[in-house]
Amino acid sequence: METVFQDFSTKGVKFFYVYKALAHPENNGYVAPFNLEERLMHISEAKRTLGTKIPWVCDSMENDLKHALGDRPNSEFVIDQNGKVIIARSWSNPTQLRSDLEDLVGKVAQPTRVADLEMKKLAPITKPASGVVKRLTLPSQMQPLKMETITTPGVPHYAKLRVESSGQQLYLGFFLDPLYKVHWNNKAAPLEYSIEVPDGLTISPSSGKASPVKVDSDSDPREFLLDVSGNTQGVLKITVKYFACDDAETFCKPVTQTYIVTAERDQDGGSRRSGGAGRSRGGRSRAGARRGSPEGTSRSSEMFDQRDRNGDGELSANEVPPPMRQMLPRADKNGNGSLDRSEFTQMMSRRR
Repeated sequence: METVFQDFSTKGVKFFYVYKALAHPENNGYVAPFNLEERLMHISEAKRTLGTKIPWVCDSMENDLKHALGDRPNSEFVIDQNGKVIIARSWSNPTQLRSDLEDLVGKVAQPTRVADLEMKKLAPITKPASGVVKRLTLPSQMQPLKMETITTPGVPHYAKLRVESSGQQLYLGFFLDPLYKVHWNNKAAPLEYSIEVPDGLTISPSSGKASPVKVDSDSDPREFLLDVSGNTQGVLKITVKYFACDDAETFCKPVTQTYIVTAERDQDGGSRRSGGAGRSRGGRSRAGARRGSPEGTSRSSEMFDQRDRNGDGELSANEVPPPMRQMLPRADKNGNGSLDRSEFTQMMSRRR
C-alpha cells in the first residue's frame, strides 16, 4: 500500500489509514484500548514498527466510522472529491487499488517497488517472559460482552479485562497492556478479582486469585473460567486488585480497578486468536476442493473471514449468504443464533 501511496499521492490522490476497534485482540501481544488516548498510542506504535508514511485517522470510541463503513476489519474505499464512494472492497488489495487508480488518474512512468521504500520495520514492544502460565482452552461459542470501565484519574488500566460468555460460563481475562511496559511481579500478592452478583444469578466462584507462578516476573494473562446459572441478564460489578510494576523498575504499586459488565454482546469486541497469529487472506483455493480436504477447509475459512463483517468471530444471520440462511438453524449447534468458524466450515462441507 505504501508503494501505491508513493506513486499516486503526487497525482492528487489522498491516502488515509483508519484505526478502528481491534478485530483480533492479542495479535502481536496488543490488547484493545480503553480510551482515545490509548488508540492514539496504538497509532504511534504502528508508525514506529511499520514505518508507514500514510497518515492515520482514528475512529471514535463509539466506532462511528467503523459502523458507517460496514464493520469490516480491513475494508478499502476510493471516494471522489464530491464525497461519493466509487470503489469499495471488503478486504484491502493494493494490487487492485493500483489498477483502479491507473484507470482513474493515469499510470505512473516508474512504479515504486517495495525495495525502493527502504522501510525499516521495528519489532513490537518487547515484554517480560511469556509462555510461563498455561493458557485456558475456551469453548468456541464464547462471545465478548459490553463493559464500562470506572477510571481513576492518573491511573491507567495497566492490566485490561476481557469478558466473554457462553451463557453457561463466564471468562475473565486480565491482559497486561504492553504500551505501559509493565509486568507481573510474582513476589508480590497475586491478582485477585471479586464480582458483585445480582439476585437470581449464580457465578461460581464469584471471587478468586491467580495461581502462584514460579518465575519472578512474567507477562502472561491471568485467566479465569467461571460457571454461571440463573438469570444471566443482570449487570455485574467486577473489581480487580493487582500490582503494576514497570519494566524499568521505577515503581511497583497496588492498583484497584472496577468494571461494570452487561449481558449484551459487544459487536465491536473482535475475536481472540491464540498466539497472536494472523490468518492469510491470499487468493482462491483450487477448484474442486473435496469435502474435508485442506483446500476445502481453507476456502471455507476464507469465506468465513470475508463474511465476518465486524470481526467478532461469529456469523450472524445477516452475515450468512441469503441462500444459506435456511441452513443456519441446523448448523447452529450451540443454539446461540450465529455460526462460529467450526460450525460454518461443517455447514459448507455438507454443501459440497
